Amino acid sequence: MRDLIFVAFLLMLIGAGFKRPFLFVLSYVYIDIVAPQRLTYMLLNTVPISLIAVSLAIGGWLLIDDKRDTRIAPRQFLMIVLLLYCWVTTTQADFPIEAAEKWSWVWKALAFAIFLPLTLRTRLRIESLGLFMVLSAATIIIVGGIKTIGSGGGYGGLNLMVTNNTGLYESSIISCVAIAIIPLILFLMRYGTIFPTDWRVKLFAYALCFACLLMPIGTEARTGLICVVVLGALMLRHTKRRFLYIMMAGILAVSAIPFLPSSFSNRMDTIKNYKSDSSASTRIEVWKWTWEYVKEHPFGGGFNAYLQNKIRYETVSVDEAGGVATQEETLILDKARAYHSAYFEMLGEQGFPGLFIWLVIQTIGLFRMEAIRRKYQNYADEGEQWIGRLAEALQHGQIIYLVGALFVGIAFQPFIFMLLGMQIGLDTYAQRRSVEAAWRPMNEALPAPA
Repeated sequence: MRDLIFVAFLLMLIGAGFKRPFLFVLSYVYIDIVAPQRLTYMLLNTVPISLIAVSLAIGGWLLIDDKRDTRIAPRQFLMIVLLLYCWVTTTQADFPIEAAEKWSWVWKALAFAIFLPLTLRTRLRIESLGLFMVLSAATIIIVGGIKTIGSGGGYGGLNLMVTNNTGLYESSIISCVAIAIIPLILFLMRYGTIFPTDWRVKLFAYALCFACLLMPIGTEARTGLICVVVLGALMLRHTKRRFLYIMMAGILAVSAIPFLPSSFSNRMDTIKNYKSDSSASTRIEVWKWTWEYVKEHPFGGGFNAYLQNKIRYETVSVDEAGGVATQEETLILDKARAYHSAYFEMLGEQGFPGLFIWLVIQTIGLFRMEAIRRKYQNYADEGEQWIGRLAEALQHGQIIYLVGALFVGIAFQPFIFMLLGMQIGLDTYAQRRSVEAAWRPMNEALPAPA
């Protein structure tokens, strides 16, 4: 029955695309995020639905879409350069077979992010993309939130509909993404035009935000907790009574502690003492190994180059009994441990050039969204204020991702590259409106009469 529901939904969505070709783009977004082919037993997992959707999306844009005002942004050129560079490092990879496996999905994420801004010509399309990204991720987040309330979750034990621990179904990744999309959820609630901003939309939006906040608890991912702290700091930007906000946030956090699972509290305690946790200690040793490796191989070792690492480290645990503290050190030998950081992932796999290009792409996004936010934040025309608010939401989402990426290897996460594509689409849309309309802010002082 579940297979039939997925098939019926996709047929309806793709069928509607023959009347509105942009829906082909949204179909691919849904398929790439939710991966319905992994949720079915026999129907969709035998059909290349991802290839079909992206072929229809590109074909619809080439044959039907209006391309008179198409613009290529500098970040799209940089993504093309990064795509070509990754292809070169894949051909020279230390582990050719494993590198080719990762390359098989990385190039698709980059290519779609390059193509996506070309289709975002109107406000409706930009909003639709954001809505599909949020609702697609929500299908995973809502399930995780319900299971967290029902069972409390657990590290590696929160089943998010599939047992395959990849994509957004991986605990640390979904925790990071869930917090990163909260600003976008709030934007759609306040400024969205697809659904009316009535009590039903607000109720769903706040409930979804609550489910997003539950993901770090249900997955017990420390990365998610750090992302929550970053989100709280970013929300200070629009808070008038900041001292009251900080005080209330602190009270709420302290009040929630008794209701949290003991396993969650114990795992979060390892943030303070990483030497007692083998996972945290492993990450630091892998980062050290990566730095030494890249000093000898400045162009990186290609995808999955971490498979050759060999590390050794000591964990320190303290046991107290009868008022006497006993410290125990344990030597651990390990190998082929993942980077657990997007920055070291880029450094180890793509070397200094790849990391530099990736950082430039991210940095330009932060600065461009800030420029748009400042330009539109004081416009008296309510019909244009949404541009600045959306730029801010996308910037905040990216900042949360970049902080979370310090501890998770998500340098090429497709969802984040879609967010970058949405940034570029908003940027080119705002530039086009400024040039074509040639309007000035309503609150700008007019020159005095002669």
